[in-house]
Amino acid sequence: MTPLLFAFFAAAGNLLGAAVVVRHARKGMRVIEVFVAFGAGFMAATVILAMLPEAFEQAGAPLFVLAGFLAVHLAQHVLTPHFHFGEETHRVSASAGVSALIGLSLHTFFDGVAIASGFLVSGGLGVLVFLAVLLHKLPEGVTMASVMLAGGQGQRRAMAAAGALGLATVAGVLLTRVMAPLAAHGLALSAGVTLYVAASNLVPEFQAKRGLSTAVAFFGGAAAFLLTRALLARWLPG
Repeated sequence: MTPLLFAFFAAAGNLLGAAVVVRHARKGMRVIEVFVAFGAGFMAATVILAMLPEAFEQAGAPLFVLAGFLAVHLAQHVLTPHFHFGEETHRVSASAGVSALIGLSLHTFFDGVAIASGFLVSGGLGVLVFLAVLLHKLPEGVTMASVMLAGGQGQRRAMAAAGALGLATVAGVLLTRVMAPLAAHGLALSAGVTLYVAASNLVPEFQAKRGLSTAVAFFGGAAAFLLTRALLARWLPG
C-alpha cells in the first residue's frame, strides 16, 4: 500500500465537498453535517487510542504534539481574520477566501504528513489515519468553497481552492518521505493537528445543534474506530 495513493483519495474528498457547495446540493449538505459529527468521533478516537501511543515512543513527542496543536490555532484563528469550519452563509471580503486557504493549507499539509507517518509505523495505523483524514475532507471542501463563493469568487475558483487543499495533502506525503525530521516527528505533530481539528473545529459545528442524529453520529464515529481497528488487526497484522 502506498501512502501517496491514499493521499490522492483523501484529496478527492476536498473536491467532493466543494462540489456539494457549488451545485447547491442541500441534501448533500445534510449528509455532510452528519459526517462532521461522525468524523469528529472517529478522529478523536484515532488520535487518543492510535496516534498518541505510537508517537510517544519517540523522545520529545509531547512537545511536538503541542506544537502541532498550537500551529493550527495560529494559522486558523490568529493569522486568519475570518474563519470557521463549515459552510459560510454570510457575505465576506474577497481576501477572506485567500486567508482561509492559507489557514486550511497548514492542516491539510499535515493530513498528508499524518497518512505518511502512519504507514511508516504499520499498514493498519496508516489506514486508520487515512480514514480519519478522509472523514473530515468533505466538510473541509465545504468550508473552502463556501468562503470563496461568499467572497464573490466564481465556482471555478472555489473548486480550484479546494483542489489546492488536496494538493497540500499530497505534498505532505511526499515531503515526509524525503525529510528526516518529518519522518521522525510527523506522527506527533500531526496528532496535535488532528486533535485540534476534531475538538476545536468539528465538535463546535454540531454540539450546539439539538437532535439525536449528530449525537449518535459522534459516538458512532468513536465506535467505528474500535471496530475498524479490530478488523484491521485481523487483516493487516503488525
